[in-house]
Amino acid sequence: MRHTGKILLLLALAAGAAGYFFLSNRPLEVRTVEVRRGRAAEIVYASGVVEPVQWAKVSSVLRERIVEVCNCEGQTVAPEDQLAKLDTSEPLAALRELEAKAAFARQELRRIVELYGTGTTTRQVYDKAAADVQAAEAAVASQQARLADYTIRSPIAGVVLRRDAEVGEIAEPGAILFWVGQPTPLQIVAEINEEDIPKVASGQRALLRADAFPQKALEATVSRITPKGDPVLKTYRVYLALPADTPLLIGMSVDVNVVIRTVDDTLIVPTTALVDSAVFRVADNNRAERVGVRTGIMSATAAQIVEGLAEGDRVIAPVPEGLADGARVSAARQD
Repeated sequence: MRHTGKILLLLALAAGAAGYFFLSNRPLEVRTVEVRRGRAAEIVYASGVVEPVQWAKVSSVLRERIVEVCNCEGQTVAPEDQLAKLDTSEPLAALRELEAKAAFARQELRRIVELYGTGTTTRQVYDKAAADVQAAEAAVASQQARLADYTIRSPIAGVVLRRDAEVGEIAEPGAILFWVGQPTPLQIVAEINEEDIPKVASGQRALLRADAFPQKALEATVSRITPKGDPVLKTYRVYLALPADTPLLIGMSVDVNVVIRTVDDTLIVPTTALVDSAVFRVADNNRAERVGVRTGIMSATAAQIVEGLAEGDRVIAPVPEGLADGARVSAARQD
């Protein structure tokens, strides 16, 4: 019985060793793609917002309660059309007081003129009365001019694109109450990193992606670049002209890909196939063969291969962590 037990133990150990040998030599399952010819494009990425080319943000210069608001959102307005009105009770009361003081000063001047004409008062008294009238009238004019700030008017002709003012709210200085502008033409205002801005120039084509139109091919053209960048964000503002038939709407956010240059009929592989300037090509004996390559144009998803591969080669992508040169693989196509 002891011999039988030993034999069974040896058989179990042998089976375990055989299983381990089988598993350790089992080909690693990988996904592969074929090296193909296509167009490589160098892209500069940015995020942007759709805006009118001509528009104005209308705000108040005073902190005061809003008492009137036009029902004009989406409507056409002319320059100086009233958009909103602020509470003028306090400045009007101040104006009435100043007007009363001016009226009294004028009456006093008339009295002094009569006295001065009869020689019963001095030139000094007359000059002071005249100066008091000028000062009072200047104060009235200044207060009247200040009252103009209590009426919010459109600075340009256009459409009220958005209204953010409501009766009863407090208008804060600088807070935008209305957006007024021309609905067309439209543009994209984008921010591009300072390390990429030397590559960008007017006239370059840009490919757009918008969440509102995920399946639609959208394009724009670089029109101008703001000469001074933002030293804090380290970006430059870039304006891109949109075609007249663009479906994009004012205020939409878009991903912008400015096409810097393209190369046609060149070898392309996914960037996930690259590891330290090399790829793993699947050899005829189903082994992973590490091949050094020289790349050209790189994008977020694809890389141009200048040297090291041939059209039709199959490379592993993505590359499994720890994949060794010469490892046995079981390749499944993914293209």
